[in-house]
Amino acid sequence: MIDYRSVGLNEDDLKTMYKWMDLGRKIDERMWLLNRSGKIPFVISCQGQEATQIGMAYAMEEGDISSPYYRDLAFVTYLGMTPLDTMLSAFAKRDDINSGGKQMPSHFSQKSLGILSQSSPVGTQILHAVGAALSLKMDKKPNIAMSTVGEGSSNQGDFHEGLNFAGVHNLPFICVIENNKYAISVPDNLQYGAEKLSDRALGYGMHGEQVDGNDPIAMYKAMKEARERAINGEGATLIEAMCTRMTPHSSDDDDKYRSQEIRDGLKDLDCNLRFRKYLLEQEIIDQEWLDEIEQEHKDIVNKATKEAEQAPYPDAQETYTHVYDEGSIEA
Repeated sequence: MIDYRSVGLNEDDLKTMYKWMDLGRKIDERMWLLNRSGKIPFVISCQGQEATQIGMAYAMEEGDISSPYYRDLAFVTYLGMTPLDTMLSAFAKRDDINSGGKQMPSHFSQKSLGILSQSSPVGTQILHAVGAALSLKMDKKPNIAMSTVGEGSSNQGDFHEGLNFAGVHNLPFICVIENNKYAISVPDNLQYGAEKLSDRALGYGMHGEQVDGNDPIAMYKAMKEARERAINGEGATLIEAMCTRMTPHSSDDDDKYRSQEIRDGLKDLDCNLRFRKYLLEQEIIDQEWLDEIEQEHKDIVNKATKEAEQAPYPDAQETYTHVYDEGSIEA
């Protein structure tokens, strides 16, 4: 861990960051249990990437625009999507704020929080965020637009086109690659030949750096500095956050493409356990504080699960609501 004081953080900041990392993990773990018990159909996990997500979210300001990818549960939770919002989406209930129960889970969207609606084809969210960054620049607003992708998406055409446009037009844009080294079953050595994906930034005319994504303080520092450059007119940034995917790609994935040795060693790379150990060693927290947080988050997740499970499903008559322009449908 880098020295938190050197980047303007204090002990309360670190406790807050851990709380959001833990809440994201608790929601995620509950959804896996619900899936395995047959109550929800699909889960795609953020476990192991919470440090990256909370570190970058903590550096963002009101008015910033985000276009996250499907694994960003902890990130959007920090931005303001509640555990109940997430559970309503997971259960495909009528009050799901993302799509009214029509879209598969992890397609985050909330206008009031500046979270752009997401599409299923990976990488397309970059173009949306770059467009938002252009709008912010044209309107002379002191904000940034950012997008996250997995390293697999960084090989899509949308990635190159979006970052090239951001570089050419010197946009207040930040792209974060959450590199967990697997594009579903394809390891990084079969995805790209570069040593660092952050080195691609040079070709786009922007700043690029690789960060330890298991360290939320390091991630906060990189994001804060990128944001400052952007609003000062110094252009876009590409951040490659090296992190760990603790689970299979999704609840439908059998990750035996990773060796047993690799899978057994994942717990040693758990960013939440690592950060908790650091906070205990620094005597910033103690076991009593952890026990209180554990109970608080358990109660939050239990309440959200119960409310979502009891919430109504959409009526069949709502099938085409917010899908087609109702005024253009002729009888």
